[in-house]
Amino acid sequence: MADAVSHKGKIVAVDNGSVSVEIVSESACASCHAAGLCGMSESVKKIVEVPDRGFGDYHVGDEVEVCLARKAGMKAVLLSYALPALILLILILSLPKIGFGELATGGLSILGVALYYLVLYFLRDRLAEGYEFYIKKR
Repeated sequence: MADAVSHKGKIVAVDNGSVSVEIVSESACASCHAAGLCGMSESVKKIVEVPDRGFGDYHVGDEVEVCLARKAGMKAVLLSYALPALILLILILSLPKIGFGELATGGLSILGVALYYLVLYFLRDRLAEGYEFYIKKR
């Protein structure tokens, strides 16, 4: 499965045309034997809606893997982390050169990144078309 990113999960609901899968995202140190002592580990439960294409017989409680093409995963990382960091860096380095003070540079830089995320929010339906999740039984 080198061409896909996958997460283990459990089916929590099966509706007409979609399957809801609960996955648990854990921090890198969640598997550490001392994770309970240091309090740094965290895990977050997420519900992912996966379209059911009628290729499987899914039931609530089934253990499955939610998969996404690796290329789509890299696109998501680029849109959500790399581009905002680049925007922030460009604004922080360029605004003082054109005469803005430190406070204005900081505020406008944060505003620029917030504006970028607002645009992503409004384009979320259009962007979601490029990401296709699928599930496999384990």
